[in-house]
Amino acid sequence: MNNHIETYKREKDGLDILRNIQELAAYHDRWETIEASERERLKWIGTFFCQPAPGQFMMRIRMTNGQVTASQLRLLALLSRRFGNGIVDLTTRQQLELRAIKIRDVPEILEALRGVDLTSLQTGMDNVRNVVCCPLAGLSPEELFDASPIVAEFTRMFLGNRAFSNLPRKFNVTMTGCTENCAHAESQDLAMTPAVRESDGIPGFNVAVGGRMGSGMMKIAQPLGVFVERREAASLAAQVAMLFRDEGFREQRARSRLSFLVEDWGVERFKQVLQGRWGKLLEKAQRDARLTGRVDHLGVRRQKQPGMVSVGLCVPAGRLSADQLDELAYLSERYGNGDARLTTDQNVILVNLPEPRLSGLLSEPLLQRLSPSPHHFLRGLVTCTGTDYCKLAQIETKSLGLRLAKEMARQFPDASPVTMHWSGCSAGCGNHQVADMGFQGVKAQMNGEATEAVSIFVGGRSGVNAKSGERIVEALPVSLLGEVLPSILENLNVLNRVRRPRVGEKRVLVVPVFSARGPRHGVAP
Repeated sequence: MNNHIETYKREKDGLDILRNIQELAAYHDRWETIEASERERLKWIGTFFCQPAPGQFMMRIRMTNGQVTASQLRLLALLSRRFGNGIVDLTTRQQLELRAIKIRDVPEILEALRGVDLTSLQTGMDNVRNVVCCPLAGLSPEELFDASPIVAEFTRMFLGNRAFSNLPRKFNVTMTGCTENCAHAESQDLAMTPAVRESDGIPGFNVAVGGRMGSGMMKIAQPLGVFVERREAASLAAQVAMLFRDEGFREQRARSRLSFLVEDWGVERFKQVLQGRWGKLLEKAQRDARLTGRVDHLGVRRQKQPGMVSVGLCVPAGRLSADQLDELAYLSERYGNGDARLTTDQNVILVNLPEPRLSGLLSEPLLQRLSPSPHHFLRGLVTCTGTDYCKLAQIETKSLGLRLAKEMARQFPDASPVTMHWSGCSAGCGNHQVADMGFQGVKAQMNGEATEAVSIFVGGRSGVNAKSGERIVEALPVSLLGEVLPSILENLNVLNRVRRPRVGEKRVLVVPVFSARGPRHGVAP
């Protein structure tokens, strides 16, 4: 088997890194001598070496259901200032990442996280990653039921459990009772979405398997034709994960996601094997309870609790400062009960706010930066880490995506809603193929020199009628994006009021050009 990660896992379970973290911390002045196998195992405790910033690490914090408290936010702000660079990033799995951490400080950070009921455990590598749920679980009037206790139950099953710490690759899960398609369930290895049993009206989940983002392309999860009641959902999720553990492909990392097993076996065989492990008949799928379209839960929304509202705040490009974390903690307590939620669109929601306090919150200075009613281009912006901190990224994503979103908002203030997602590479961490317009970082040749470029995808969406975005432009230098985007937005019928060209300005039309090697960008005057 030519797979060095599998070799490392055979030598020592990833969770064993906890036993010698103090020893590794002593490498602070010679971090480059840490063995490659140990660098990989550090990811089992959510600690990632940052190639673009030698000597620095990122720590990814698990936040089950995307739920966070004021005390947790304050601690994370403190850790970011004391041990990092004061910058934190929100992820598309409802988590938070600390930047510029030194290996010597990891043990102290882990201990501090335990003190506020947080962990970085199993947020990287071949594990069940943070389980995604509706950020307004338990609060939204539009949910069929609150799925957050089920997510917590499943998390307790696998977290720190060696039965789940050696999967062939990462295992992404969404469990949601929300009918508004807020969690990109269709791009997950395992998707459990709200359904109602026809015979008696009992709510539960319909199950789909084999979705993925990255590994070459987006793959939409295939319906398994199975319904599971809430009381058994966590156990069934565990069985799917262990089936993947035992039967998933391990020879080639690029083909080790669950989707490749489902494709090889077919849905019916996968279902039969799962049923054998389950030990009883799997119930057939029931009525899908989801609505059409998708909601991001931003802005002011009434909760199901009488007199209470939530306020979803747009975090530009998903990046916050430690000071902003502190301010969010303060606002969550000043106007609510100290709770907040993180979304898959890298935003923050303040929840459980008595309606009479709403006007005071809306007048707070922070809401000028983190707006509850941003322009559509900012509201729909999602970005991965980019070259700032990721060795795989081909382009810088955050400042570029934010700059272009602001420029499009300035040029086209009356544009219709549109989502624009940025991934720095083919791994797809920015979920670029579920967006109206997605950007994937690549390298291109321009005037004989390598330059940052993007492939552009359009028409992606998640939800009931999920669809992978179609690539229409390949390897477009980022320097041309400002000229090209208006033409694409016009073709998407997003621009309600088309800006007139300035005097002397050249209008650009993008047309797909196909060759034997596949599509490449074409630019015509």
